[in-house]
Amino acid sequence: MTAVDPHDGAGRGTPAAPDRPVEELVVTPADDVSPTLSIVLPTKNEAAGINECLDRIERAITTLGVPTEIIVSDSSTDRTPEIARARGATVVVSDRPGYGAAYRRAFEVARGEFIVMGDADTTYDFAAIPHLVEHLVATDADLVLGSRLAGEIEPGAMPWLHRYIGNPLLTRFLNTFYGTEVSDAHSGFRVVTRAALETLELETDGMEFASEMIMKAGARGLAIEEVPITYHEREGEATLESFRDGWRHVRFMLTNAPGYLFSVPGLGLGILGLIFMGLVAAGAPVGGITLGVRSMIAGGVLVLVGYQIMSFAVFSTVATDPIQQPSDPLTRWLNRALTIRRGGAGGCVVFAGGSLYALALLHRWLTAGYAALPVVTSDIAALVAIALGVQTVFTSFLAEMLREYRPARTRAGAQSATETDGHDPAAGD
Repeated sequence: MTAVDPHDGAGRGTPAAPDRPVEELVVTPADDVSPTLSIVLPTKNEAAGINECLDRIERAITTLGVPTEIIVSDSSTDRTPEIARARGATVVVSDRPGYGAAYRRAFEVARGEFIVMGDADTTYDFAAIPHLVEHLVATDADLVLGSRLAGEIEPGAMPWLHRYIGNPLLTRFLNTFYGTEVSDAHSGFRVVTRAALETLELETDGMEFASEMIMKAGARGLAIEEVPITYHEREGEATLESFRDGWRHVRFMLTNAPGYLFSVPGLGLGILGLIFMGLVAAGAPVGGITLGVRSMIAGGVLVLVGYQIMSFAVFSTVATDPIQQPSDPLTRWLNRALTIRRGGAGGCVVFAGGSLYALALLHRWLTAGYAALPVVTSDIAALVAIALGVQTVFTSFLAEMLREYRPARTRAGAQSATETDGHDPAAGD
C-alpha cells in the first residue's frame, strides 16, 4: 500500500515518506511538529489488548509515513494508561463517564487534520488504517466507516444476536430516519476529517455517540463512505450491555427524528379516524356491515389522539433542536399555523362550529320537555370539533411560549458556557 500525504495540493493524495522509523513519526504535544493524523482510542481496562493495538497502529503509521499522534482517552483501573504512555501515546482523562465523553475529551486535544477512531480491544485491525485514510482521500469523503457487516467477521467476534438482528436493524432504522445509506452504522472503526468533526458538533456522552455521528452526518449532507474490514475477537472483558445500549441507540434516534416519532403515527391515526367517521356519516357498508354510533365514537377518538400526537411533533421542533427536523408537509404546516394569531383564530372557529351545533341540540332537548334524544352521528362529530377547537387554541399558546423561550434559553446557555469554560483543551500528559 502506498503512503499518502493528505496535505497534497487540494489536500489529498501525494506519496509521503513511508521509510521513516515510527519513532520519528509519532508526535506528542511537546513536539513542534503538527500531526497530520490523530488516532484516538477510548479505553477502559484494556491492558490485555492495548499493546497489540499499538503494534498495529505503529505498522499503519510506518506505512502512511505522516506525522501522527496517538491519544488514549482513559477511564481504567488497570495498567492501561501506563502501558499507553510507555508506548508514546498521549493519555487524557474525561471528567464524565461514558463512551462518547471519552471521545469528546480526546477530540479537544486532537490536532490532526484527519481523526482515526477505534476501540482498543483488538477487534479492529488498525493496520488497515491506511486503507481507510486512502479511501477518504480518493473519494474526497468527510467520513469513512470500516464496515464489519460488509466485510468479514471472525468466529466468536460478534454475538449472533448483534450480527443478524441488532446491528442490521439499528442500521436500517438510522438509514430510514436520517437519509444515510450505510451497511454498518455502529462500527467503531472510523476516519473523519477535522472540518467534518467540527461541523457535527457532537454532544452525547454514552454509546449513542456512535449513532449521533452518523445521524448528524446524514442530516447535514456530509459525504459518508465505507470500506469492508475484518472484525476480530476481542481481548479482555466486554463492557457492552446489549439491550440497554441498544435501547439507548433506538431512543436517541427516535427522539431526534420527531417526524417519525410523532408525525407519522399521528397522521396515520388521524386519517384512520376520519375514514371511520366518513364511512359512518355516509352510511356506506364495509364488507356487508354497516358501521354505527360506536364506530363513529372510535373514529372521533382516533382523530383526537392523532391530532394530539402530531402537536407533539410541533412542540418537539420548537422546544428542542432535533437532528432531523420533520419534513412532512402537514407537520410543517402545523408548525407555521399553530401561532396565537392563526391557531387561536382557527381553533375558535372550529370550537364555535361545534358549539353552535351543541346549542341547537340543547334547544331541541329543552323544547322536547327534557325527553331523551337519540344519539346521532352528527352529535359525535360536533363534540369532536369542540375538543379539537379547544385543543388548537391552547396548543397554539403553548407553541408560542416555547418559541419565545427557546432563544432566551440559547442565549443564557451560551453566556453560561462563556463564563464557566476555564478548561485548557491542550492539556494532556
